[in-house]
Amino acid sequence: MSTTPEREPRAPRPALVFDDPLDQQTSDDTDRGWGERPEADSAADLKRFLDEKPPHHI
Repeated sequence: MSTTPEREPRAPRPALVFDDPLDQQTSDDTDRGWGERPEADSAADLKRFLDEKPPHHI
Protein backbone atom coordinates (compact mmCIF):
# COMPACT_ATOMS: atom_id res chain seq x y z
CA MET A 1 0.00 0.00 0.00
CA SER A 2 1.50 3.28 -1.12
CA THR A 3 0.80 6.65 0.52
CA THR A 4 1.90 8.74 -2.48
CA PRO A 5 -1.01 9.95 -4.57
CA GLU A 6 -1.16 8.94 -8.20
CA ARG A 7 0.01 11.61 -10.62
CA GLU A 8 -2.46 12.97 -13.10
CA PRO A 9 -1.24 13.06 -16.68
CA ARG A 10 0.00 16.49 -17.69
CA ALA A 11 -1.42 18.34 -20.63
CA PRO A 12 1.05 18.44 -23.51
CA ARG A 13 3.02 21.64 -23.78
CA PRO A 14 2.53 23.70 -26.92
CA ALA A 15 5.27 23.09 -29.44
CA LEU A 16 7.68 25.86 -30.29
CA VAL A 17 7.18 27.12 -33.83
CA PHE A 18 10.17 28.62 -35.57
CA ASP A 19 8.37 29.72 -38.74
CA ASP A 20 8.88 33.20 -40.11
CA PRO A 21 5.97 35.29 -38.76
CA LEU A 22 6.21 37.61 -41.77
CA ASP A 23 5.24 34.72 -44.08
CA GLN A 24 1.82 34.48 -42.41
CA GLN A 25 -1.13 36.57 -43.56
CA THR A 26 -2.61 38.95 -41.01
CA SER A 27 -6.02 40.61 -40.97
CA ASP A 28 -4.40 43.83 -42.21
CA ASP A 29 -3.42 42.01 -45.41
CA THR A 30 -7.08 41.54 -46.29
CA ASP A 31 -9.90 43.94 -47.11
CA ARG A 32 -11.71 42.90 -43.93
CA GLY A 33 -8.72 44.07 -41.87
CA TRP A 34 -9.19 47.58 -43.25
CA GLY A 35 -12.86 47.74 -42.30
CA GLU A 36 -14.29 46.83 -45.69
CA ARG A 37 -17.75 45.43 -45.54
CA PRO A 38 -19.18 42.74 -47.77
CA GLU A 39 -21.25 43.77 -50.78
CA ALA A 40 -24.72 44.89 -49.75
CA ASP A 41 -27.81 46.52 -51.18
CA SER A 42 -28.61 50.24 -51.31
CA ALA A 43 -30.66 50.13 -48.08
CA ALA A 44 -27.60 48.82 -46.24
CA ASP A 45 -25.49 51.57 -47.83
CA LEU A 46 -27.91 54.22 -46.57
CA LYS A 47 -27.88 52.69 -43.08
CA ARG A 48 -24.07 52.69 -43.09
CA PHE A 49 -24.02 56.33 -44.23
CA LEU A 50 -26.41 57.37 -41.47
CA ASP A 51 -24.51 55.35 -38.84
CA GLU A 52 -21.13 56.81 -39.78
CA LYS A 53 -22.21 60.40 -40.36
CA PRO A 54 -20.52 62.83 -37.96
CA PRO A 55 -22.89 64.53 -35.45
CA HIS A 56 -22.28 68.00 -36.92
CA HIS A 57 -23.79 66.81 -40.26
CA ILE A 58 -27.24 66.16 -38.85
